Amino acid sequence: MSGNMNGTNGANASALSGDLYRAAGQLLFVGWNGSEVTPHMRRLIEEYHVGAIVLTAGNLISAQHTINLIHELQVIAYHAKHSEPLLIAIDQEGGSANSLVDDELICRFPSAMGIAATGSLDLAHQTSKATAESAKACGINLIVGPVLDTLLDPEPQTLGVRSVGDDYQEVSNFTIAAMNGINDAGIAPCGKHFPTCGTLDVFGSRSDVPVITQSLDELKSAALVPFRNAIATGRLESVLVSGCGISSSSMDIPHAFLSSRVVDGFLRHDLGFDGVVISECLETRPLIEDVGVRNGVVMALRAGCNLVMLCQSPDAQLEAIQGLALGISNGVITMSRLNESMSRIRRMKSKCTSWQAALNPPGIPALIARKPEYSALSTHAYEQSISIFRDRDALIPISKSMQPGEELLLLTPLLMPQSALTVSQAKAPSNKYTKTMDQNGACGGVANRIIEMANEDVFGELGRSLARMRSAKLLHTSYTANGVQPVHEKLIDRASTIIVVTANASQNLYQTTFAKDIQEMCQMLSVQGHRKSIIVVAVSSPYDFPFDTSIGTYVCTFDFTGNAMRALARVLCGACVSHGSLPGSLRKRGGET
Repeated sequence: MSGNMNGTNGANASALSGDLYRAAGQLLFVGWNGSEVTPHMRRLIEEYHVGAIVLTAGNLISAQHTINLIHELQVIAYHAKHSEPLLIAIDQEGGSANSLVDDELICRFPSAMGIAATGSLDLAHQTSKATAESAKACGINLIVGPVLDTLLDPEPQTLGVRSVGDDYQEVSNFTIAAMNGINDAGIAPCGKHFPTCGTLDVFGSRSDVPVITQSLDELKSAALVPFRNAIATGRLESVLVSGCGISSSSMDIPHAFLSSRVVDGFLRHDLGFDGVVISECLETRPLIEDVGVRNGVVMALRAGCNLVMLCQSPDAQLEAIQGLALGISNGVITMSRLNESMSRIRRMKSKCTSWQAALNPPGIPALIARKPEYSALSTHAYEQSISIFRDRDALIPISKSMQPGEELLLLTPLLMPQSALTVSQAKAPSNKYTKTMDQNGACGGVANRIIEMANEDVFGELGRSLARMRSAKLLHTSYTANGVQPVHEKLIDRASTIIVVTANASQNLYQTTFAKDIQEMCQMLSVQGHRKSIIVVAVSSPYDFPFDTSIGTYVCTFDFTGNAMRALARVLCGACVSHGSLPGSLRKRGGET
């Protein structure tokens, strides 16, 4: 349906069912499981004129596959006589959080915190623009990012390196640079997760929903600053509103995106946002149990959302369309609210896509042409992001601190293949479409789609890179929650320098214990005349050991992709010099003590 819907709030649903359902479809932001267009997705686009699609890592096999898949979706919409192309969105945050991965054609860049570690706003803009241009070449027109959350409370880690850090002004500066990069590539950004997921009480909430416990004044003075500043530029096309709760002395809100006080009040009235508001995924157990899909979509629209996300379940998506159509028919959703939402969506589409662009994306030739430039940019960004927070005994570069013939030992954690975001997921009840809620108030299925966990291949790449750089044999083994084993003790006896890798040790306490045990063992052996040096490398959260001064050398990489591991090897071996630093308060407190 194009243009405004004419008619009264009490229009007969059966007489206007086609128009009503097509109007409802344009208010949904949907996804599905699988790498091919399903009959259900075709029906949503053709029959209900669903106009916004979110693609996940589960949908996307390669750059060429992505181009073909998106082109098929757009052709379906075109032949169904959609007035505008589909919005096609992905999460592409950098680091380990990407939906589209193709190492042959698409370059990786550091996480948000990794880019901030470089201290360069220009790099933030360049890497974000390169990411968006690569996405645009594949037919994508909306990046669900940047992450505007400030880590006001780094424990528990709800976002980690997906956020710039814990200094709201630094978050503002770097996310505006990233947002401008996306815009300059010709597609739309979507700031997230309003009002914040950087300060959540995950374990103390009354239900499975994480809650914000800060007062409105506290939020305005810190967490909302990056949102306010990004909105003030006039270049933030859309905002994703979280499903988290807000519980403080001044307010008690079960789910942010269902609250008119949050959306129409804080976001639109107080901050002046006039773009498209997208809800978090409605397919979560707490939301289903509290309000249900049919009521939830209506509540989200009445609160001020323009697009409601339902990321996987066909049943939930059809129920949502029925609920919206009924809400429009009986006047619960007013015509002015409906027309306002569709006007905002059309306005954003006019800025980030057109039928000419949607049906003729730049494609593989553009990716090939830009690959050399973006590869060099990626290498530079990763090298500059590596942060040597503390090196009390000048162990880096190891090319100078180690003698010829001395052996280097690499100890890496054996991680379970699960999302770093889902530390405390509740199990969903037996239900045809509910999902679990992760710590961000996001659909567990959505969060899991973008996280690539470190594994033996990634750490093997680090080992191989170190061996090549040193032109010497490397000792490498993994460790688990079983702690220090005889094999570790034997290898430590052989090595003069030991590198212990941790990954989110605050969530995997066995890693903290293991690193401390190795440090104490090395100290004891050194006292006995057997010099042992230890370097601890945090490959995800920098909050593992920043102020434990018993760890004399502490290095952070901010993600554990192969790119980051190769850059780490170059820095450790002295092939390049990095000036990276830890975010916000960690930098200010310093690591020299």
